[in-house]
This record gives sequence, structure tokens and C-alpha cells, in this order.
Amino acid sequence: MSSVLDDPTLERHFKGHRDVITSVDLNSNMKQIATGSLDSCIMIWNMKPQMRAYRFVGHKDAVMSVQFSPSGHLVASASRDKTVRLWVPSVKGESTVFRAHTGTVRSVNFSNDGQTLVTSSDDKTIKVWTVHRQKFLFSLNQHINWIRCAKFSPDGRLIVSASDDKTVKLWDKNSRECIHSFCEHGGYVNYADFHPSGTCIAAAGTDNTVKVWDIRTHKLLQHYQVHSGVVNGLSFHPSGNYLITASNDSTLKILDLLEGRLLYTLHGHQGSATCVAFSRTGDYFASGGSDEQVMVWRTNFDSVDYSEVLEQKCTRSEPLSRDPKTSVDNSRTQTTRVKVSDGIGRFHDFDLHESGSRSLDQPTQIFSEPRMESPSYTQQHQQQLKQTETDSVPAVLANTLQHIVGQLDVLTQTVAILEQRLTLTEDKLKECIENQHKISAQQRSNSDN
Repeated sequence: MSSVLDDPTLERHFKGHRDVITSVDLNSNMKQIATGSLDSCIMIWNMKPQMRAYRFVGHKDAVMSVQFSPSGHLVASASRDKTVRLWVPSVKGESTVFRAHTGTVRSVNFSNDGQTLVTSSDDKTIKVWTVHRQKFLFSLNQHINWIRCAKFSPDGRLIVSASDDKTVKLWDKNSRECIHSFCEHGGYVNYADFHPSGTCIAAAGTDNTVKVWDIRTHKLLQHYQVHSGVVNGLSFHPSGNYLITASNDSTLKILDLLEGRLLYTLHGHQGSATCVAFSRTGDYFASGGSDEQVMVWRTNFDSVDYSEVLEQKCTRSEPLSRDPKTSVDNSRTQTTRVKVSDGIGRFHDFDLHESGSRSLDQPTQIFSEPRMESPSYTQQHQQQLKQTETDSVPAVLANTLQHIVGQLDVLTQTVAILEQRLTLTEDKLKECIENQHKISAQQRSNSDN
């Protein structure tokens, strides 16, 4: 079965902030979009054109992060004023506030059950709180520089964090231990998040790269060098097959994780693209920038019901392990145009409001569900490391090995033929030598007589 993948289209754009937009999130019902800005305000934008936006004023300094709760009934915000606020996204804009850190709060994130919050800060700590009454639970303290981002895993058992100490750390929420530090980034790490399956993480950095790791084997799976500027944020499509990134080079990039390549380059923001997020169902995504604009895009993956995809079990055990260095297209285009890579180094322009399409096999999940039945993820991780190598062979490697085996079969057959020819040649040579000896012996006998 195949599906049609149309080009993304720009649906709406909003302008109301008075400074750089730092964070964007879409409500699960797709009726509202929340944004935070350096102007210290939170805006709640309504998708219906006739409805006005809400401006929430309460923070005394820049808002660094916003997120809707899974139910959509709350919005959490993190600020440079060292506080976190929980807002009701209605016309009243009621909120509760609590002092969360001793430094700028860089990020705030709800667990998938909506019961807990995780925050990260310039005070080099990660803190976990209850949503109800904002009760402090515990902190994580091994980073040695500002922590830009902290996120819960889909099952809530793990936390990933990204820091200016150039590391991405993985934490066990139950044991409160750092399981692993990923140190491959060449610069500060601005953002990190979990793949929807919970088995992998992606991180964006000031070294202009995006990296994807397997959290079970700690191996680097994919390394993208598609931006010419700092990568500020990223978001996984709910299907797990696509990743979108936002960069200081003014572009958004959509990466195909199945094929390990750049799929789309979107030109829209006039300055840095500072944040981007897919909706919960994946049919929309929103971006914000230093141009103070919020853009809402339709992904046009409408032919696939991703709510059903997310309920299915994954059938493939590993993502493709590639290191694509896709060429970057630096040409400037108009706001309403998108550049599309055909995968072989050429780029084509499509108007964002034309219905261009291309055929693509129906995407399937490429990461398996994590099997973490024991209370301690650390014990589970140790068990997983003992699995045979065959269990973790990526599909592309399996295909490559199959190809190599086929080539070896051909070589083996060729060698066998050559050996047969060599044997025949040796037999003929022996026969010639024997005949020569007979002739020589006959000649000697004749001369003696």
C-alpha cells in the first residue's frame, strides 16, 4: 500500500509578539497555539480566524519555553525571572506561579500522563515537580553548565537533557541516576527530545548538526549536517518517520529518518528560525522566529492516519544507521516557496499553495517499543547490552550484508571455475611432460641401438 506525500503548505501566520519568539506548541485539539517570547509575554493564538488571540502578562522577564499539558487544559511557561507559571488558556488567563530555580528557567515539559513537570535552568540543575500544587520532588545535578532543555520519555521513566557543557545526558527518573552522557557534539547543545518510540533521542547544537542516538546501545545512528547555521530546535513527527529542525540559517528542514536524508527545506522566516513543533497528530506544525512571526504549516501527510499508526506495535527493531552529509541549499527564496530535494543533490521549487505531490511508500515505524519491564532502567539496559548482535542489526546493514553475501557467492563460483580451469591446465601440462619424457626415452633407446 502506498500513500501520497504532498508538499507542506503555509496555512496561517500570526504577528503580535514584540520580540524574538523562543518557543511554540500546539494544543492537542488543534484549536490553539501557544508561544513564548523575549517580550516576557505568552500568546495563545486561535486557529479560527474570527477569534482573537490572548496575551498573557505575568512573567517579569523573557519567556523561554511554553508547553500545553496533554489534555490541553493548562499551559506551562518557563522564564528568565526564575519562575514557572501554569496558565488556563482562556480569556481570563488565570495562572499560578512558583519559584523553580535560582537562575533562568530554560525549559518546562509535561510528562505524558500530565502529572509531573520537568524544568531545566542556568543554575545547572534539572528539577521534577508535581503539577498538582507544584510540589518539588527531586533534582538532577551532574551538568556543569547551563541546561537548555529537559524532556520526559514517552513512558515517563527517563529524562533527556541538553546543556552548554556540550553533553546530552540520559537520566533514570526512578533511581535519579545519570545512565549515560553523549559527548559527540562539537558545540553547545540547544535542544534534545525523545523519538515517539522512546528508544532513541535526537539533539540539535551550535555546531550546526543534528544527531540521533540509540539509548539502548548508546550508538550514534544518524548525523545530519544540513544546516549552515546553529540548530535551535527540533520535533519528531508522531509517526517517528520524520524530524523537523529550525535553524539560524532562516530555514526549517524536514528529514526523512527512514531513508536518512533531507526531504524538504522550507524558507519562510526573515531571520533565525528559533523554534518548531509538530502537532500531536502530526498533520500540522508551527514555527517561530526572530522576525516575531508565528507560522502554521499543514504537513499534508493526510493520507495516513497517524493516530492508528501510533497504536500499532513496531515491526522493525532498529533505525537506519547512516551518516548522511546532505548538501545544503543556501539560495534565498520567497516566503511562500519551499525547496524540495529529490534525494540526488537536485532541488526543485514548489509554490506552497500548489498541490504538487510525489508518491511514497507508506511510512512504517522504524524504532521498536522499548521493553523496560523491570523497575530499574539501568538493569534493563545492562540486559539489553548482552543481546546478540543480530538482534540490533539495522535493516540497511542487513540489506548490505545480503548484497555482500550475494557478491561473495558470485566470487566463489568464479573461483571454482578458475580452479577447474587451472586443474585442466595442470592435467594437460602433466600429460605434455609425460609425453615429452616418453619421446625422450624413445629417442635415447633408438640411439643406443
